[in-house]
Amino acid sequence: MTPDFRKKLIDWGAEVERPLPWKGIRDPYKIWLSEILLQQTRAAQGLPYYLKFVERFPTVTDLASAEDDEVMKLWEGLGYYARARNLLKAARLVAFEMNGRFPDTYEGLRQLPGVGPYTAAAIASFAYDAPHAVLDGNVFRVLSRFTGLAEPVDTTAGRKRFEELAQSTLDAARPAAYNQAIMDFGAMCCTPQNPLCRQCPVSEHCRALAEGTVSDLPLKSKSIVKRERFFHYLVVEQAGKVLISRREGKDIWNGLYEFPLLELPALTTALDVLQSDAGWNEILQNTDALVASVSPPFRQTLTHRFVTAIFFEIRPRQEIVLPEDSRFLWIEREKLSKFAFPKIIDRYLKDNVFNLCLAL
Repeated sequence: MTPDFRKKLIDWGAEVERPLPWKGIRDPYKIWLSEILLQQTRAAQGLPYYLKFVERFPTVTDLASAEDDEVMKLWEGLGYYARARNLLKAARLVAFEMNGRFPDTYEGLRQLPGVGPYTAAAIASFAYDAPHAVLDGNVFRVLSRFTGLAEPVDTTAGRKRFEELAQSTLDAARPAAYNQAIMDFGAMCCTPQNPLCRQCPVSEHCRALAEGTVSDLPLKSKSIVKRERFFHYLVVEQAGKVLISRREGKDIWNGLYEFPLLELPALTTALDVLQSDAGWNEILQNTDALVASVSPPFRQTLTHRFVTAIFFEIRPRQEIVLPEDSRFLWIEREKLSKFAFPKIIDRYLKDNVFNLCLAL
């Protein structure tokens, strides 16, 4: 990598506009917020969330003082909810233990919950112009193609090679400008599919272009094998209220709300199969119930799994009285919009379409 490569990228970045509200700012709070929101998220998808968060929580203290459920609700639909929980942890650490001041070093930023090497480098360079190279998917792609480095990016050894390459390539005199330029370049020119090689300012030195391996780089050691999961939600309604619970533990969607769930090895609408599950009686407290309607399947794709869900609208024939230590809550149906649900449940609530009715 040469000084000419750095200069051409920075010059390209200065000429090509990619208007995003967090570009060019020095406020570490807003930079941190944008970086957390954009982890594993496209900029176009994260933009409206960033605008909502900045409007609702203009300072880190405002965010730190918010209720967990309000933040989770604002996050709803963005996915990877561990980010939202870490967002609150970090905000409260900065606001209440650091007097509202973000750490101004890479090492200090790495101590914040949810802040990894990339996020710390981004905040350090953009807020403080510190010489730390960012390394996201766009940068992996640009560096791999330009140098022809065929090292898998998803291995420990491969990531270390790319970290060293990224740092050695960084323009230490202008780290913020260079980091922004190389990320924008990967997002707009050196794209995963159909890259604009004819418009590339550094194409004459690109190894992948010269060797015909542009579409092959960067390499990954293996593809992700997705697991199928089958959720059967019981939408139990009684006196205008619906039963919900909060997901806990280390499974997907931790901290979000859902209807009572029966997870089975396969998708089914057979009531005898559902009623034979131990969860059915835990939920309905051994009362007789009418299954009024059954939804069509809803499907959501996650990083490591596919989730398919069916929603059963259930009307108990006798009153269900929950024990005091029950994990379930009765919520008025019109107030469900105040709770943060996984996307698959949110789609059901918005569609509320039933194609199959069961006569019992």
